[in-house]
Amino acid sequence: MKYWLVKQEPESYSFADFQKEGKTDWTGVRNFTARNNLKEMSAGDKVFYYHSGDERSVVGYAKVTKTAFPDPTADEGSWVAVELEAGKPVKNPVTLAAIKANPKLSEMKLVKLSRLSVSPVTKEEWDEIVEMSK
Repeated sequence: MKYWLVKQEPESYSFADFQKEGKTDWTGVRNFTARNNLKEMSAGDKVFYYHSGDERSVVGYAKVTKTAFPDPTADEGSWVAVELEAGKPVKNPVTLAAIKANPKLSEMKLVKLSRLSVSPVTKEEWDEIVEMSK
């Protein structure tokens, strides 16, 4: 199993919106590194849902339910999407400031490559953020 983080502006598609729908196709990714991360996802992988913009916090859980397929929103190129299923919100959102302040998370892709919309998370980083959210 692998672990991931996906980012979205809450004004565009909040975690609450995602929960209402239950599942969604994660489309519209137009960064090659993020696209390659989507291609690496497997069914059952765990995902943090992160609100970017003003909130800048891990706010919920999701899981991958369908691996990479051609992104129907792409007019050209080899862009892909995955299907995600909404999980529960985290008990307490974990802010980017708290993540940056935690030495155990100093190498996290969210910190190192902050503009990346889909990024891998190590098992250790996953466990640390879960603990921080309690």
